[in-house]
Amino acid sequence: MTGDRRARAWVAGYCALLALIIVGPLAGSGYLLLRDAVSTPRSFLTDSALGLGAAAPRAVPQDALLAVLSAMIDGGLLVKAILIVALWSAGYGAAVLTREFLAASTPAQLVAATLALWNPFVAERLLQGHWSLLAGYAALPWTALAAVRVRQATQRHRPLAAAKTATRAGTDTRTPIGAPASAAPSDSVDRPARGDVGRAASSWSSGAWAALTAGFAAAGLTPTGSLLAAIIGLALVGRRAFLPAAVLWIATCAPWLTATVLGSGAEPSDPAGVSAFAARAEPWLGTLGSLAGLGGIWNSEAVPVTRTTPLALVGTVLLLGIVALGVRAVWRLGRDGRTLLIIAAVAIVLPALGATSVGLAVGEWLVVHIPGAGLLRDTQKYVALAMPAYALCAAAACRTVSLWWRRYAVDGSEAATDLREPTDQPKGAADAPSRSAAGASAVAVLFIALLILPLADLAWGVGGTMRPAHYPAGWAQVVDRMDAPGDVAVLPAGMFRRFQYSGTAPVLDPAPRILPNDVLQTGELRVRGYAVTGEGNRARTVEDALLRGATPAEIAALGVGWIVVERTTPGPLGDSEKTLTAAELAYQDADLALYRIPGHTPTDIATPAQRWISAAAHLLWAALLVGGLLTAALLPRISPARAARPTR
Repeated sequence: MTGDRRARAWVAGYCALLALIIVGPLAGSGYLLLRDAVSTPRSFLTDSALGLGAAAPRAVPQDALLAVLSAMIDGGLLVKAILIVALWSAGYGAAVLTREFLAASTPAQLVAATLALWNPFVAERLLQGHWSLLAGYAALPWTALAAVRVRQATQRHRPLAAAKTATRAGTDTRTPIGAPASAAPSDSVDRPARGDVGRAASSWSSGAWAALTAGFAAAGLTPTGSLLAAIIGLALVGRRAFLPAAVLWIATCAPWLTATVLGSGAEPSDPAGVSAFAARAEPWLGTLGSLAGLGGIWNSEAVPVTRTTPLALVGTVLLLGIVALGVRAVWRLGRDGRTLLIIAAVAIVLPALGATSVGLAVGEWLVVHIPGAGLLRDTQKYVALAMPAYALCAAAACRTVSLWWRRYAVDGSEAATDLREPTDQPKGAADAPSRSAAGASAVAVLFIALLILPLADLAWGVGGTMRPAHYPAGWAQVVDRMDAPGDVAVLPAGMFRRFQYSGTAPVLDPAPRILPNDVLQTGELRVRGYAVTGEGNRARTVEDALLRGATPAEIAALGVGWIVVERTTPGPLGDSEKTLTAAELAYQDADLALYRIPGHTPTDIATPAQRWISAAAHLLWAALLVGGLLTAALLPRISPARAARPTR
C-alpha cells in the first residue's frame, strides 16, 4: 500500500510540474488578459453576470462565481488558481482513468497524463483565453470514471459478483473496472459478512453518485463544458441510472438554462457565426487531420508557432501513432472502452463535416431555428471529447510496446528454459522483472518525449504569450466614482481592445467585468472576415447614437447613466465628442475618462423575480459542486470487492 501511495504521489507531482511549466509566467503578480480571458481585481454581481443581460449567457455561472468570490479573494488570483487546478486535474484524471480501467503501470499513467496536458487543444484554448472551458475539459476523465462506477453500483448483484471476482483465496488481485466481468478470476472464496458488503456497496454507490455530481457541476462552469461532461457521463452511466443521471445533470445546468429562458439566450444567433467559428485546417493536415491531432481551432492567430510549421504534421503523426498502438487494447476492454472510442471518433468526424458546405448549411439552420444552438457553432471545442479515449490508448500503447520489449529483449533469452531446472536457468534470467520494468520506463520516456518535443512551445505560457498584465490605477478610480445606477456605454465602439499593458493580442473589453454597473455590449465579432452579429440590440442602438453625436438627453433616454472612454486603445469614435462635450465629466486621466449622464431613464432588462430565480439556480449549482466534491472526498472509498476480502 505504501508503494501504491508513493506511485500515486509521483503521478500527481508530475502532473503538477507539467501544469506549472505550462502556466509558469502567470505565477507572478498581475492578471490574465488575453483574447477571451479577462480577469480583474474585483467583479460585481450584475444582471450580466447572472446571464440576464442583453447578451447570450455564454459565461454562466463563471462570471457569477468570480463576482461572489472576488469580494473576498483577488479575482486575478482566483482565475489563475482555477486554471492551474484544471490543468493538474486533467492530467491526473487521465492517469487515474487509465489506472482504474487498464490497471496501468506508473510509467503508462505518466504517458496518459502527458497526452492529456500537452496537446494542441490545450495550447490553442489557452491562447484563445478559454480557461473556464479547460475546467470542463479537466472534468471529462473524472466524469467517465464516476459514470462507470455509478453503472456498476446500480447493476443488480454487481457488488457480490465484484466481491467474488476480485478476491482470490486471501490474496489481493485487482481487476480493472472497465474490463468485462468474464476477464476477472473466478476462484472460490470464503463468503464475507453480508453486512460488511452491504455497507461497502452503499458507500460505494453514494460516493459514485457524488463524484458524478461533482464532475457535472465542475464541467458546468460554462455551458459548453457542461455539454461535454453530459455526453461522456450519460453515455457511460448505463440504462438503469440514465434517467436520474440526466436529471442530476439538468440540475447542474440550472444557471444557464434559467438564463436562456429568462434572458436573451433564447434568441437565435447570427448564422454567419457558423462559418466564422468552423474548424480550420492547419498546415499539411487538412481539417480532419487537424481535428484528429486535437487542433484546428477557428482562430489562426491563437495557435502556437510550432503549429504553423511542418512540426504540426510531425506532432500529429506521432500522436496518432501512439494512440493507434493502443486502440485494440482499449476496444477489448468492452463496453466502456468502445464507448469512449466511438465518442472520440464522432467528436473528430462531426466537426470536420461541420466545416463542409453541407455541414455549414445545417449549422446555419440550427442556430436560426433552435434556441441556444449557438453553443454548437464553435465545433472544434467538442474535440475535447476525444481526450479520455486518447489517454487510455496512450497508456495501452505504452504497455503494448513494453510487452514487445519484454518478449524480444527479455523472454527471448529464456526461450528454452521451460524444461530446465532452476539451477540450469541462463545467467540473468532472475533479472527479467527488473529489466521488464526498465523497458516500460524507457518506453514511457520515449513516448513522453515524442508528445512534448513537437509542441515544445506550449511551455512557459505557450512561448511566453500568456503573461500577467497590470491594470492602470485609473480603473480603480472609475469604479469608485461610479456611485449611482445606470447602464454603462463604452468608447471606442467594439468588443475587443488592444492595450499597451496587455500585449499585442486583442482582448475582450474588461469594462463589463471590472465595473459595478451593467455594461452595454453589442456582442458583434469580426472573425476571419465575417461580421458576426451579437444579441445586444439596445447596445447597438446606444452605440449608433454615440457615434453620430447624440445629445446626453437622447443617451439618457436609452437608459445610459455613464460613459467610459478607454483612451489608449484604437477603435471607432465617430462624432461622440459632441456627446462627451455636453456630458458631465466625473474623472479623467491619460488612460480613462468617465462621464455622468444625468436624468437617465431606468431600463431594467431583468425583473426582481428573474434575479431571484437566477440567484437560486446559481446557489443550486454551487451546492451541487461543493456537496459533490466533499461527499466524494469524505466517504470511505471502499469498494464491495475490498469489503469482501477475508480477514486474516
